[in-house]
Amino acid sequence: MKFLLGCFLFFACPVFAQESTEAFINLTHSSAGYLSLGIFIAAYVLVMLEERIELRKSKPMLLATGLIWLILGLVYSHAGKIDIAKEAIDHNLLEYAELMLFLLVAMTYISAMEERGLFDSLKCWILSKGCDLRQLFWITGSLAFLISPIADNLTTALLMCTVVLKIGGNNARFVNLACINIVIAANAGGAFSPFGDITTLMVWQSGMVGFSEFFSLFIPSVVNYLVPAFIMSRFVPKEQPEAVNEFIESKRGAKRIVVLFLLTILTAVVFHAALDFPPVIGMMVGLAYLQFFGYFLRKTFFHSIEKKRAFAIEHHDEAALKRLGSVVPFDVFRRISHAEWDTLLFFYGVVMCVGGLSLIGYLSMLSNVLYLQWDPIWANVFIGLLSALVDNIPVMYGVLNMQPDMSLGNWLLVTLTAGVGGSLLSLGSAAGVALMGQARGMYTFIGHLKWMPVILLGYAASILCHLLLNHAKF
Repeated sequence: MKFLLGCFLFFACPVFAQESTEAFINLTHSSAGYLSLGIFIAAYVLVMLEERIELRKSKPMLLATGLIWLILGLVYSHAGKIDIAKEAIDHNLLEYAELMLFLLVAMTYISAMEERGLFDSLKCWILSKGCDLRQLFWITGSLAFLISPIADNLTTALLMCTVVLKIGGNNARFVNLACINIVIAANAGGAFSPFGDITTLMVWQSGMVGFSEFFSLFIPSVVNYLVPAFIMSRFVPKEQPEAVNEFIESKRGAKRIVVLFLLTILTAVVFHAALDFPPVIGMMVGLAYLQFFGYFLRKTFFHSIEKKRAFAIEHHDEAALKRLGSVVPFDVFRRISHAEWDTLLFFYGVVMCVGGLSLIGYLSMLSNVLYLQWDPIWANVFIGLLSALVDNIPVMYGVLNMQPDMSLGNWLLVTLTAGVGGSLLSLGSAAGVALMGQARGMYTFIGHLKWMPVILLGYAASILCHLLLNHAKF
């Protein structure tokens, strides 16, 4: 162990000799920097292969985080500047804590709505309309666009994909087109809302774009969805799918939980706008709303069950009696346990890895190339294309760590491109990766890739729309 440490410090010594008088140690051209960058790239390759190798994406990122900060700790400790590394790690941990708690509350609310049967009721409502395949294509895509600004794009995509598989599961061509449409719609819908995607949430919490200013991206987001959707819909036949009859009744309190979620969002906005506190403070107050409502549901549970049982017996409704037998009290903490912990831990790994690469100096180097040598508009367009290959979370987190001096119009542009750029490839967004697993064999990487020119047309159209409509903000 001592031999390995000695070799590592020997190779890093040229950097110490050059930077020993400065607080920040530039490691971009040292063995420590190259090794850290290699670890991050290797971890991200494993993330991209998640579906193929069946390894959850959080695992390689957590390991990469530990290795990168171990390297940085050894280097800064040898240089006698360990306090600088500790300050950097504390800063990144604080940023992650704020975002993690925010997402945890949002995920808990979404999980509570799902447990109350709200999404299943929506699915049954769509199924009851007796639409043909082309109408179903537009309904699922439009709902994905409208729901994702409030829920997250991943949950929205999974919900709409369930409907598609339920109705058109025997038609592989239709399922592939419908899933591509859902991914585009969910990503576009999340791009104009602070709550629609983790990247928009990061931009809002950083203070680069105000809450109401995100809605300047509404029309460009609509264009991003409609252009490829219109072209793809021409290839969807107007066939009538097999009829599916199913009825699911929402559980008690479902609609009130939606109201509480909207009230929670309002509380977060007020804390941020009126008091300049992090929005997460308001979100945690919103979690208290749900906890108190859960307490009310538990206290009134047996009275409510007996009342419904008496009504069902009186009307000889055996189906209702059977449903009552499977009803359980609402438990907030069980809903919290159903949050996407793999996503939250993956996000921790991304934040800490990118923070480590920033301390090394790679983000400053990239920023100098993109935002000093390039026009910011072209740099932000490139960021969107990059997010199709690499998840948009580390891409946006990297941009925020670069802190380029940009106008509001350019911050809105990079928010738009990072959000919708992931639609170009099935691996470019969490929604696409999830749907490849849910519709395995019918929605594939190659199937999505065939339609990339059409999606790229919508990407370019949305950028031009933003430049025309919001030119005063540049």
